[in-house]
Amino acid sequence: MILGSMMKFPLGRLVITPAVLQSIPEDEICRALDRHILGQWGDLSDHDRAANELALSTASRLLSVYHTNTGTELRVMTTGNRFATTVFLLNDATSQQLNSHEHQ
Repeated sequence: MILGSMMKFPLGRLVITPAVLQSIPEDEICRALDRHILGQWGDLSDHDRAANELALSTASRLLSVYHTNTGTELRVMTTGNRFATTVFLLNDATSQQLNSHEHQ
């Protein structure tokens, strides 16, 4: 159980794309979200990890990448304003639409 005092930032509204819900077990989704809010960024480069650490204080987006037990790449992104967190797959069409709105 994650306590509020352990969270590095608020998740905001949680969005999980249909592709994730259909292909990833619920416990793996929950584990990814737990790690994300604790600042355990997963399989990122050192540069991207540093960008996330900076984003904690500059209101920029946060991105985590995890691999499921079957090797599927699962991504978790929290918007810079912390209003929403989306769990998506790399090639998920829904996530591509969300990413395009994030950069507008």
